[in-house]
Amino acid sequence: MSWRDQLPAARGRILKDEPLAPFTWFRVGGPADVIFLPQDEADLADFLKGLDPGVPVTPLGVGSNTLVRDGGVEGVVIRLGKPFADIQARDETRIFAGAAALDANLAKEAARSGIAGLEFYRGVPGAIGGACVMNAGCYGAETKDVLVEAYALDRKGERRTFSNADMGFSYRRSAKAASEPLIFTGALFEGTPDDPAAIEARMDEITTRREQTQPIREKTGGSTFKNPPDRSSWQLVDAAGWRGKPFGGAMFSPLHANFLINTGEATAADLEGLGEAVRADVLAKFGVQLDWEIKRIGRPLDAPPAEG
Repeated sequence: MSWRDQLPAARGRILKDEPLAPFTWFRVGGPADVIFLPQDEADLADFLKGLDPGVPVTPLGVGSNTLVRDGGVEGVVIRLGKPFADIQARDETRIFAGAAALDANLAKEAARSGIAGLEFYRGVPGAIGGACVMNAGCYGAETKDVLVEAYALDRKGERRTFSNADMGFSYRRSAKAASEPLIFTGALFEGTPDDPAAIEARMDEITTRREQTQPIREKTGGSTFKNPPDRSSWQLVDAAGWRGKPFGGAMFSPLHANFLINTGEATAADLEGLGEAVRADVLAKFGVQLDWEIKRIGRPLDAPPAEG
């Protein structure tokens, strides 16, 4: 009997062999063995406690910086939805956001509440759970600059609280998130009091800048590579001749050379293959190793699916 026939009872939705492409901004990728959409945190905790500990668990946010391979994802994919998207100002400087809340929505609500310092989230294409995992940021500010504490469930379904220091933030990385399987459920942030109109004006500048310099209406995953020390990835990709050069159904955007895009009917293999080709070319030409910022998950197409 397959582990998929012995899943814990849950109030949320459990789907088997569900395609993951619609859940990602690239619109590519194979199915998950199982997707679980919990009804609330207690539902998620109970499910994790009852799930066979040998079954892999993969959290998936809004899929803005995730490339799901064509063979799909082994085990259970946890997708947090509307019950985890709440945003609430706690006082004049602090605001809570659920893990499924969009970064941009946090910035907007902080502005309405007169809390400054979170404007940069207006330009981050993702959700709060992902921001905690990868210290998301842009335009000179990062999650580590505003996070007070983050809340998560571990693989056993136990609730954990992590201070900013506990998270071990560095450039596009949380050491805590990398060290053990965690599903972030929310976070508390702190800014400074300011006039809502002034905050809105700064956010408008970020929005205008982003629209002028990034292919935000394409099927993309945001920044593809992390910036190497003292270098810009887009400049290296551009200098190597890959800006706007087709590769199957994939391309690095003519507008921003560090944005990998699905130009139409790309497969995950096209996208990842292009990224690896560019990494090899940049290393050969400039001696610089580009590291992926986009998270790649799952199996190649020729990998065997789950039984049952």
